[in-house]
Amino acid sequence: MASGGRLTAVERKRSIGANDRIRIGVIGCGDRGCNAHMEGVYKHAEAMNLEIVALADPWRIAREQANAKVRQWFGRDARQCVSYRELLTWDNIDAVMIASPDHLHTTHLEAAARAGKHIYVEKPLATEMDRLVRAVDAVRAAGVVVQVGTQIRSLPGIVGARDLWQSGIFGKASRIEECRNGERPYWYQYLKEMKEEDLDWKEFLLDRPMRPFRADIYSGWYGHYEFSRGPSNNLGAHFIDLVHFITGAKFPQSCVSLGGTFTWKDEHQFTAPDCVQTTWIYPEGFLVSSSNNLGNGSGNGRKFFGTKGVLNLDNWNAPTFNAAGGPQRDGSIRGVNQVTPVEHPDHYLDWLQCMRNGGTPNASIEAGYQHAVAVLMAMQSYDTGRKTIYDHEKRVILSA
Repeated sequence: MASGGRLTAVERKRSIGANDRIRIGVIGCGDRGCNAHMEGVYKHAEAMNLEIVALADPWRIAREQANAKVRQWFGRDARQCVSYRELLTWDNIDAVMIASPDHLHTTHLEAAARAGKHIYVEKPLATEMDRLVRAVDAVRAAGVVVQVGTQIRSLPGIVGARDLWQSGIFGKASRIEECRNGERPYWYQYLKEMKEEDLDWKEFLLDRPMRPFRADIYSGWYGHYEFSRGPSNNLGAHFIDLVHFITGAKFPQSCVSLGGTFTWKDEHQFTAPDCVQTTWIYPEGFLVSSSNNLGNGSGNGRKFFGTKGVLNLDNWNAPTFNAAGGPQRDGSIRGVNQVTPVEHPDHYLDWLQCMRNGGTPNASIEAGYQHAVAVLMAMQSYDTGRKTIYDHEKRVILSA
């Protein structure tokens, strides 16, 4: 072969036939990687003929805990390493699942695409716009199958809600809103005691400034703005992806975001806001509002308001709809109704099936790029205190 024995990206994509075993490496073996990604694909291990063969994580304890599952499930140890760089040099890996901290997603995504691997990558896709563009371009050039981890769009109730919304029964959208609150910030649940000698601290920091090791920075990185960008970028990625999936909108026209750390000030010195309000305006002519109050857990809700009725996603496993408040309601909606679910493969199975058939996953790299642009607009507005706009042709976010 002209490539010196290595498969090209397109050849690799075509190489996973119905009878070929899919060999998966996991980059990031923390709570999400071990308890969501690994568990999620293992459910389909027999039916989809797959195995987890490699693990990369800078923390030894996480690697060992993940490997214990591999040993239990497959009867042998996974190959283990500290760095994604080493894992991506191993030839017996067809696909990787990226569940690293948010500031590492684009670095790992770009490297995996350049290595010709199929990819499942956690949301939010990015914390910097230039790295987002570079990583997405690498995926497009490689031709690999990428599923972004906005798994809520694959729930049968949400697929049904999308079909119902696009039928036109709700009229024109005016406002779409989410309040996703909690009694305390979600990052506290991840705090752990750790020993510095068990961790490659530099591998975690990567391009972030060096500083002395702190267990509450590593284990509670969600609460540190430089690693996560806070709730608008994390929780907000799920919500804005639902907006795009259900309405068909792609990119906001403008965004304003304000907030701060108002309630949870303690010895951990967390810098991610515990209260934040973000609004986007879309060129289709509606406003989207995302609010997170992590100092009081009441007031949660998620609704799509139209001129003929309301789609209620307070419970996205069982959405409902009614005609309340619609100025143009015409009797086509009566009472409170359950959205009819539409069966859909779960998010992990959808990815695995697309590796077999060459299809486009439900949360494609294009969908990931769209949600990432929206939350990065929010981040830049929060940083500057100014409205942001998105230049689609130049692929840059500007302050108005």
